Amino acid sequence: MPDIHFATQIERERAILVAASISISRPLMSMEDSLAELLQLADTAGMDVVGQITQNLKSINPSTYIGPGKLEEVQQLMIDANATVAIFDDELSPRHQRGIEKHLGENMKVIDRSALILDIFAQHANTREGGLQVELAQYEYRKPRLTRQWTHLARQAGGKGSSSGVGLRGPGETQLEVDQREISRKIIKLKQDLEVVRGHRSRQRTQRARSGIPVIALVGYTNAGKSTLINTLTDAGTYVADQLFATLDPTTRKLTLPSGRQAIISDTVGFIQKLPTSLIAAFRATLEEVAEADMLLHVVDMSHPNVAQHIEAVEDTLAEIDVPAIPRILVWNKADQWPSGQTPPLPEERHYVDSVIISAHQKTGIDNLLHVIEESLAHSLRTIKLSIPYNRGEVVSAIYQHTTVMERSDDPEGVTLTLRTSAALADFYAEFQVH
Repeated sequence: MPDIHFATQIERERAILVAASISISRPLMSMEDSLAELLQLADTAGMDVVGQITQNLKSINPSTYIGPGKLEEVQQLMIDANATVAIFDDELSPRHQRGIEKHLGENMKVIDRSALILDIFAQHANTREGGLQVELAQYEYRKPRLTRQWTHLARQAGGKGSSSGVGLRGPGETQLEVDQREISRKIIKLKQDLEVVRGHRSRQRTQRARSGIPVIALVGYTNAGKSTLINTLTDAGTYVADQLFATLDPTTRKLTLPSGRQAIISDTVGFIQKLPTSLIAAFRATLEEVAEADMLLHVVDMSHPNVAQHIEAVEDTLAEIDVPAIPRILVWNKADQWPSGQTPPLPEERHYVDSVIISAHQKTGIDNLLHVIEESLAHSLRTIKLSIPYNRGEVVSAIYQHTTVMERSDDPEGVTLTLRTSAALADFYAEFQVH
């Protein structure tokens, strides 16, 4: 009887990294630092990086992004290193991708940073909402790239957990062979499904606003420690790993402040430089939670050498999704990894109401953080005056239940109340406000 061998694990793809520094551009990070981050992304996606190539360019090659001579080097390195994937650090246009693939040959796969991030999201989307958002982003990214480059996918299975390789997970690969009209129909259906999710989230926010409970949103660069912090604050049991984008689906939990007051704290997807615009658009329903929060906790890894650039990348993304001037606290996390006696670098941003140094892992500085949150929430409360008709007694009852009433007068037309409340609740009762 012949020996039978069982595969114990899927063999990791071998990849090389390719980056170009364009003299006319001013990137957030140096090419070396950006490549180091790309290597982390590749490892998170399940690939082994076996080499890298860089080039300084005055301008991008219109056909192949990098120069033809450098592309020859890429091809030779892939052959020498037995690599089958070339990962470019910037998003490639469909024309660039076609030109590179034509030169390297059909046995070599070409993906860019955006495809790599989308692949990681596809692996980590554990809820229906997360799956819908990632699938939409992937289809919108792939739609303009539906050319001959995808024809070889007919032989490969798709879906989460398949062995089809990085850059190809997510929507079933046979869908990538259909025509543009079919892909467009799929995108429309996904957007309709996400509008249902968006409506559900909107109703949840209305319910929270009516309750008067403040909402705190955690934001930050990927792997800054947001999930560890929400676990420390609320015992949420969120998955934690030393990986980029270890958690994707948002976590919302109740938080008890030192005075006993309740708040809602919501974790969000981590940000990263060069985040695909299709991903930001697809996650609109989730990111609206940030835009409508009463306070933001911007969690940063103070031990990271590029912490200043991480802060800037998060601020740029917040600006891109039109987050208003919500009170923000800068939370310097991972103090246990920071050399003692040094002061962390302060960002140029001036809209932080306070900053706190903590270690979410070692649970140090947490009491101070909670006190700063409560004090900042108190300062952000508005004083408003409402005139409520007598036939709307349920509104008066709700206000007494959820806010602090400072003054009351019973007038011929109705009840006039002066109260201290959150911005969200003030907006909710805007129809009754006396200006």
